[in-house]
Amino acid sequence: MIELEGVPELIDPVMVAAFEGWNDAGDAASGAVAHLDREWKGEVFAALDAEDYYDFQVNRPTVWLDNGVRKITWPTTRLSVVRIGGAKPRDLVLVRGIEPSMRWRSFCNEILGFAHELGVEMVVILGALLGDTPHTRPVPVSGVTSDADLARTMDLEETKYEGPTGIVGILQEACTHAGVPAVSLWAAVPHYVSQPPNPKATLALLNRLEDLIDIRIPLGELPEDARAWQLGVDQLAAEDSEVAEYVQTLEEARDTADLPEASGDAIAREFERYLRRRDPAAGPAADPGDGSYFRDLSGGRAQPKPKPDDAADQDDAPPQGGPADGPAGGEAEGDGAGDGETPGT
Repeated sequence: MIELEGVPELIDPVMVAAFEGWNDAGDAASGAVAHLDREWKGEVFAALDAEDYYDFQVNRPTVWLDNGVRKITWPTTRLSVVRIGGAKPRDLVLVRGIEPSMRWRSFCNEILGFAHELGVEMVVILGALLGDTPHTRPVPVSGVTSDADLARTMDLEETKYEGPTGIVGILQEACTHAGVPAVSLWAAVPHYVSQPPNPKATLALLNRLEDLIDIRIPLGELPEDARAWQLGVDQLAAEDSEVAEYVQTLEEARDTADLPEASGDAIAREFERYLRRRDPAAGPAADPGDGSYFRDLSGGRAQPKPKPDDAADQDDAPPQGGPADGPAGGEAEGDGAGDGETPGT
């Protein structure tokens, strides 16, 4: 039985979760939750028992020194609470951890137990996948759900993905079966530059989260980090003619696909979003950050290419990366990030 001593009564709580591993290309999703926790000084109130869910030969504990005393940090999933002040205060329950190695159903049931006890109104799960998207364009972010009513009321895509999935997809389905509204937000990370961190993708997820649950997120140095990241990739691409040519091909495909979106309604929506983020009360404006390191361009793009104008389909599309060949948690994760399913679903 879950007992939450010391946790105050929450105001309109929303649970926001992200997991390192298969669903976290470029560490974009876990980085977004870490940013929320850091900016709002989250207080950890619970941690799942690592013995129940993790293979320590896959996710190894770490040893560190605290004033000369050796201590061990075990891989796990932690829950913290942050309060968003302002005229309409509300609370976020942040779930940040590592994709479990085993007992996924029990893992999801435990997360849902916390959600029930805390009165969580909705669960938002963040993910990131590798895709055929150019780093020079805005990061595609899709919002998907398994709930047809939620898809209609929140202008989301109802997932129709079939295939392998990760913990994001499993947790979303567990929420649906438990009657808890759940949404997955997926950012597409360029497969040719998948190494973490990717602040531009993290920023895109946070911007979409703002719109989804109507909050204002302090972005700190993240917009500047996103611009610096893009500038760095621009410079590296300029030094490799093959990469530069490939990026140009992706840009042309993306721009062609985005042309139908240049409608009056689409422009009006973007302008409204821009004005909201420039509201002085909302804090720093969110810059979309238009503003060897590369993966093999020929590797791992056997999966169907998602529709560029519908992140949700990406969400449904398997990640575009190949077998785990990136750094720890890099491509294996990232591809997984694709978890393939947009991934999450």
